Amino acid sequence: MQAVVLAAGEGTRLRPLTEDKPKGMVEVDGAPILTHCFDNLVELGASELIVVVGYMKEKIIQHYGDEYEGVPITYAHQREQNGLAHALLTVEEHIDDDFMLILGDNVFEANLQDVVRRQAEDRADAAFLVEEVPMEEASRYGVCDTNKYGEIVDVVEKPDDPPSNLVMTGFYTFTPAIFHACHLVQPSDRGEYEISDAVGLLLESGRTIDAIPLDGWRMDIGYPEDRDEAERRLSGEAEAEA
Repeated sequence: MQAVVLAAGEGTRLRPLTEDKPKGMVEVDGAPILTHCFDNLVELGASELIVVVGYMKEKIIQHYGDEYEGVPITYAHQREQNGLAHALLTVEEHIDDDFMLILGDNVFEANLQDVVRRQAEDRADAAFLVEEVPMEEASRYGVCDTNKYGEIVDVVEKPDDPPSNLVMTGFYTFTPAIFHACHLVQPSDRGEYEISDAVGLLLESGRTIDAIPLDGWRMDIGYPEDRDEAERRLSGEAEAEA
């Protein structure tokens, strides 16, 4: 299965860590965030890494080159950072079949394999890893609503008044149908083409999207303190294994 990594962001909230590098190159526990993402995807059996780059893209390209751990890397260029749905469209020509999608500012120690396994069952058109967060933090994310079968029935991006505390984590699997939905998305109130709006269009068209509960942990590296917390967790696991 191919894997898409969204890594075009500037990371303004991560300054000063991003003054001389893109967000994906900020180090966590001695390695760039993107290295952690790539390791996850290689372990999941990714056949190709398709990396969307933008801000300071040369730093990423020079660091990783054209392969990682024997897996070929293809770069797609998002010339303006206009949202995740916009970023996803830059890879449309490269995708052949179902694919993984990971946000390149997330660090995971979690059950990503469960999402990939669910996608392979052909029961769902997409599967998302989701987690429950404190209600006061939910407005930072895409918030999900699910039915009694664990299927996603609605997604709202960074709502002022979240309908639940169940949020998307930044790891997904999709069929190529997501690209048609992305083409139909209109700019949100934030002026961005939101992945949550594309997901909403999939749901309206009758597609099934399964929510896979997080088992483990993940950190969305949005602020310097998030990087510090991810390092604390990773070093704690390393000490536990020693």
